[in-house]
Amino acid sequence: MVQLVDIVSSLNREFKINEFGKDPAFSRFIPKAYNNDINWKKIFEPNFIELFNGLMIKGYSSVCNVFLAVFPTAEILEKFIEMGDPGDLLFMHHPLTMECGDPRGKWGRGFVHIEKSLLERVVDKGLSIYTCHAPMDYHRTLGTSQAIAEKLGIDVTERFIHNEKHGDIGIIGDIKTTNTIELIEQLKCIFEIPYVDFEGINKSVVKKVAVIAGCGDKVNWMEEAERKGVEAYISGEIHCHIDNDYGKERYQQIKDFANKTNMSLIGVSHSASEYLVKKTLMYRWFKDKFNLNVVLIPQNKWWL
Repeated sequence: MVQLVDIVSSLNREFKINEFGKDPAFSRFIPKAYNNDINWKKIFEPNFIELFNGLMIKGYSSVCNVFLAVFPTAEILEKFIEMGDPGDLLFMHHPLTMECGDPRGKWGRGFVHIEKSLLERVVDKGLSIYTCHAPMDYHRTLGTSQAIAEKLGIDVTERFIHNEKHGDIGIIGDIKTTNTIELIEQLKCIFEIPYVDFEGINKSVVKKVAVIAGCGDKVNWMEEAERKGVEAYISGEIHCHIDNDYGKERYQQIKDFANKTNMSLIGVSHSASEYLVKKTLMYRWFKDKFNLNVVLIPQNKWWL
């Protein structure tokens, strides 16, 4: 059993939560997603309301088990509430579910808030939730893209998609020589997905790759990678399948780029790409730091 305050302090230090400042995405999307439906400011912790990272819901003071997940879907929260003992902690990447859409199925709704009844049950049972988004994406050793690079055995040659304050979220490097078809099969195995999203060229030789966990569906990022000699661009999303004008515009932008690129563009699903760091690097971090029981909660469906 470990004190919640000690875990939170260690996470805050590791990811520099206070120094990072407001999360650029969720400081915008949480107020929009909840709107006037739920008084989220009454439920979430004061520091979270300010920074949109860190301890989101504070439960009892002692933690026996840490649960790791990526999105707060109803399925994930139901399992946490069912399996967790009072005081247990759920560590996630997102404080909102992101329905990015299924390349072979239904398009998504974008950001979706947690239902009020689930929030109330988490609070009533004395459970805690901590989320870490952008600070984890930029982290050099515990980052979402870093986990992918390590799993693929990438010999990192450079980092890209630079932010002056926080660093880089993308990684470029060399892998053992392969081809597009073999690389896709490898990625399906790593991320436990039935299929990938694909655009671009099927290449007979792939040596240099770029990895960007989460949303990599930005033409300027793809263009930068191609200028640097990348042959396969791997991301959570190469296409936005959100069913609104924004999603359709982004989808067409990538379609246009795909018609002229010489790269393989491979998407492994937003959620699966960001879950990998939980079941590898963060699993070991919690074990090494606190020797707690760590429980993984994968999603039944990665393409949301």
